[in-house]
Amino acid sequence: MVCTMAFLRALLSTARMIRYSPPLSAGLSADDAVLLDAPDERLSPALVAAALGDYEPAAKLLATTRDSADWENRDRHLGRLVTFARSRDGWLVDWLAAAPRDPDALLVKAELSVRRAWESPARAERLREVGPLITAAADADPRDPVPWRLALDHARGTHATHTAFESLWEQAVRRSAHHYGCHVAALRYLSAAWYGSHRECFDFAEQAAADALPDSLVQALPVRAAFALLLDTQAAGRTTSVLEERIDAAADLAIKLSAAYRPGDPWPAEVRNLLAYVLLARGRWAEALHQFNLIGLHATSFPWSSVSEDALGRFLDARDGARLQVASLTPLRDRAGHGRPRGHYA
Repeated sequence: MVCTMAFLRALLSTARMIRYSPPLSAGLSADDAVLLDAPDERLSPALVAAALGDYEPAAKLLATTRDSADWENRDRHLGRLVTFARSRDGWLVDWLAAAPRDPDALLVKAELSVRRAWESPARAERLREVGPLITAAADADPRDPVPWRLALDHARGTHATHTAFESLWEQAVRRSAHHYGCHVAALRYLSAAWYGSHRECFDFAEQAAADALPDSLVQALPVRAAFALLLDTQAAGRTTSVLEERIDAAADLAIKLSAAYRPGDPWPAEVRNLLAYVLLARGRWAEALHQFNLIGLHATSFPWSSVSEDALGRFLDARDGARLQVASLTPLRDRAGHGRPRGHYA
């Protein structure tokens, strides 16, 4: 009888997937249309020009963010430009030759040097060597918090004490109290993988989110703490029962933040990708599928590259998994017997 019931449940689940998978795909972008880390309309011309050896659009883009004190976009554009420069840096070499004291060129140089140092087997030693480059970038424009985000990452890699890190943190938040990148750097330092614990991560993230401005990405810090915990416990084969309530509360807060932005908006795309991962890990399939709908074309390397060498493939597999799970759990008939699926995706 037990075997028969299990077989019946499997048949019903298969029938639901066959019936409801196609309608649930209607709001999702086609697989071949999804792009990984797609640049926005401001960054794209700078990357194209850099590929052709022309640094001027990148220089203008970063100068604009500095002049307008748009520190969040400055940090985001910097990250993408440096990712490109890791494989093709001729444009940066030319830029530094033409304007060796340009604050924006110095910032790109510092970030690129820090990333390369992180990849070295002698990480701490190499990071100490590039410390003066971070200082030069910070001195070039004392208002800019982004070099201090670099300094926080640098401190983590050089095994800085808590006291030294707190001093850098004070300098960072003095320049921008709600800068997302600086908060992420602090969260990493406090993580169980480095110099803190999962509880410290959650404490910091939850307090920062409570203090954040409306619709600020800092409100996504708790879901980053949740992701770190889930990744750690999955790798170690442990349970997360002690912090389950905090994980779900973090996801709920991130859902509220995501709802503040329009569908397909590239700005919260990384947060939505991260949120989808956490919701899947918690078995909240319908909510995860809704986030995939909101993500649209904008898959991001993080968090998928943390669990797979093929980040885009992992994103697409996760999206399909959410769709199939929702389909398999949708009743074949509603209570009135009309044969229509119920709930958000009816």
